[in-house]
Amino acid sequence: MTVSAPALATRVPLPRTEPFAHITPNWFAAVMGTGIVATSAATLPVRFPVVHVFAVAVWILAAAALVLISVAFALHWVRHREHALGYWQHPVMMQFYGAPPMALLTVGAGAGLLGADLLGTAASTAVFATLWIAGTALGLLTSVLVPYRMITAADPRGVTAVPAWLMPVVPPMVSASTGAVLLPHLPEGQWRLALLCACYAMFGLSAIVGMMTLTLIYGRLVHGGMPPVAAAPTVWITLGLIGQSITAANLLGTDASTVFTGAQSSVAVGLHVFGIGYGLIMGGFGALMFGLATALTVHAARRNLGFSLTWWSFTFPIGTCVTGATALGNALEFGVVRTLAVVLYVVLLAAWITVAAHTIRGVLRRNLLQPS
Repeated sequence: MTVSAPALATRVPLPRTEPFAHITPNWFAAVMGTGIVATSAATLPVRFPVVHVFAVAVWILAAAALVLISVAFALHWVRHREHALGYWQHPVMMQFYGAPPMALLTVGAGAGLLGADLLGTAASTAVFATLWIAGTALGLLTSVLVPYRMITAADPRGVTAVPAWLMPVVPPMVSASTGAVLLPHLPEGQWRLALLCACYAMFGLSAIVGMMTLTLIYGRLVHGGMPPVAAAPTVWITLGLIGQSITAANLLGTDASTVFTGAQSSVAVGLHVFGIGYGLIMGGFGALMFGLATALTVHAARRNLGFSLTWWSFTFPIGTCVTGATALGNALEFGVVRTLAVVLYVVLLAAWITVAAHTIRGVLRRNLLQPS
């Protein structure tokens, strides 16, 4: 899901002795990928104590990674402001400023779903709400600033659509889906209605712009051919929008019954039906993109696809497919779709273990902290 620092080394000269010079926003993809392993486990249609304990442990790991990477990223801006500005001006790296808000939202959702065991209900909800507000505000800001920067770039020639363009588009959708989890914690009445309306507005923002962007990316792949081998995993980013939107549509549709009651209950029924219909239709498109991403990954693997931070693209998008299948299966009360969620989680777990192991090895060897 990322473009590595080495890929930009020729554009932004960096000292080899200072690791904080290379902590770029794409590092937050590791938090996203780890956090989604925890949150998707918490929502699986199967309930086993060992799965819950595992999910809590992974959430703690994601929270620790969020703190560590946030501090390193802040030091990157303080100590190497010129380099940080260079990354911000890069047409691909700037897209990954969508990763920090999604990292905040993912860890926040984990606090709401899993944090009560360690923090208590009140404290975990407070952490969830705080991270949701911060992640949502940052995500909305990014969804405006990144396109603005692209539109006003001094030299837009040669810029082509890449899967990374979805990174600043998806955060509002993550806010919508995690906002649905936060909704029951708000008082009934206007506050809960306001949050539901805000979540649907962010759903629309992300879905409409995201589908336009997906069209550009699909056209680029068909007409422009295979992306560079190192960037092949980023094709999986397309599944992030698809899976997250299915999750949001069905969670919001289910929660609508807690907002619209009595004479307005028909509104809740309509939103619930919309979530199911959207999930089924978008699920078909998701199956196509899942198959295409798999085929392109195999194609790249046969051409010596080496490890880089782009491999985190295998985690968060697949995780959204897990949560999407779970939410749709629960809305339909359909065992086949629920089983699909469990199968996808096994795939996610295998991908996460593989990518996390390679990342830890790269950090210990300092390969990921130095330009090539």
